[in-house]
Amino acid sequence: MATHKLLLLPGDGIGPEVIAEVKRLIDWLNAQGIASFETEEGLVGGASYDADKVSVTDATMAKAQAADAVLFGAVGGPKWDAVPYEVRPEAGLLRLRKDLALFANLRPAICYPALAQSSSLKPEVVEGLDIMIVRELTGGVYFGEPKTITDLGNGQKRAVDTQVYDTYEIERIARVAFDLARKRRNKLTSMEKRNVMKSGVLWNEVVTQVHQREYKDVTLEHQLADSGGMQLVRWPKQFDVIVTDNLFGDMLSDIAAMLTGSLGMLPSASLGETDARSGRRKALYEPVHGSAPDIAGEGKANPIAMLTSFGMALRYSFDMGDLADKLDQAIAAVLARGLRTADLAGDGATIVSTAGMGEAILKEVQALHG
Repeated sequence: MATHKLLLLPGDGIGPEVIAEVKRLIDWLNAQGIASFETEEGLVGGASYDADKVSVTDATMAKAQAADAVLFGAVGGPKWDAVPYEVRPEAGLLRLRKDLALFANLRPAICYPALAQSSSLKPEVVEGLDIMIVRELTGGVYFGEPKTITDLGNGQKRAVDTQVYDTYEIERIARVAFDLARKRRNKLTSMEKRNVMKSGVLWNEVVTQVHQREYKDVTLEHQLADSGGMQLVRWPKQFDVIVTDNLFGDMLSDIAAMLTGSLGMLPSASLGETDARSGRRKALYEPVHGSAPDIAGEGKANPIAMLTSFGMALRYSFDMGDLADKLDQAIAAVLARGLRTADLAGDGATIVSTAGMGEAILKEVQALHG
């Protein structure tokens, strides 16, 4: 049995609490001989700044480069609001994405049957929802140069952020999205703002060309990103896979997250290019939610997004799709029994702690393994 190297980066806020539930599952898988994981931990975000005055050290980056996958908790909080911009907690995550060349961010939005009532939308709108947003992660306005604030005098300043995309960046993210669509319902929707942005014009053109050259069997639709956001809350089940740029992907995936009832439910995967020799990709897996400093240390955090992020690692990094399916089944079973963390509280629900939810899910996984 192959041993897989995992780097755990709990980070700040509720990050350590939700990572702890993944560690509990990993320990059981190792003990039962179902899988073999070698884990190492490191600091990132505010925790790294407190220890080393940087948001992630070169030594931790070296560990990330050597790992088969990275599991990331969350970073940030008001404690670090005044630190210099270049070493703010979020800079650690941006460096991980950039240095590992993690250009493809996969954000599924799945509504478990037991949670259809928890969404702010009508149950019939979200029940059975299963969509995937593919966000380009290392280009666009978050990384484009120049990025400046200039003092113009007389109390006036000018801020500049630059949206930049090259053809190859759009081609590679489009291929990831088309490949995913082929494994799902064979439909891809590309979203941009070609009506007002030149980068949107190029995005539309390149995605169309990749479709015509390589993926004619997949149904391709184009939609303006603002209209796409409206359609996500109007009738989200019209979509299967959505591909979009860094900025719009950030916003649209958060909209999709709330369709499912809570940000605490949704995982994500950030993937690099496939290595020609090993067939592996660099990969980082993290929940969509933030560090939630207001509830940190109180045992209220929902660990499901972190657990399903590990499930995505099983699926995309370790070829353990069957085990990922069992984890999904276990989560669905626990929710069907009415167990909820505080973010999902509702009539008739049994409220459990972070550890209580993790333990219940682990017991279901154990039962599924006989």
